[in-house]
Amino acid sequence: MTTYEVTLKKEPCDGIFACLTRDPRFVEDDDGLATIDPDGDPVYDGDGEVETVDGDVIATFDDDRIEEARQAAAACPTNAIVVEEVDR
Repeated sequence: MTTYEVTLKKEPCDGIFACLTRDPRFVEDDDGLATIDPDGDPVYDGDGEVETVDGDVIATFDDDRIEEARQAAAACPTNAIVVEEVDR
């Protein structure tokens, strides 16, 4: 398993939602922009920790789904998503 952080920078997010089609953990937030919900995938029962820091959403996962998060980041036209492996 890989431990990784997914950072969603809310300021550049335009609510285009290309990320939602690549990784179902990305969902629409009440503000009309994207957010991260570890329980957002109806098929995969995963765990993750989510926090908000200076308006950005940072989720930490320890699973085998980093490629889905990377695909979501690559699909984001505003480059609002960053995926990084971390040591824990």
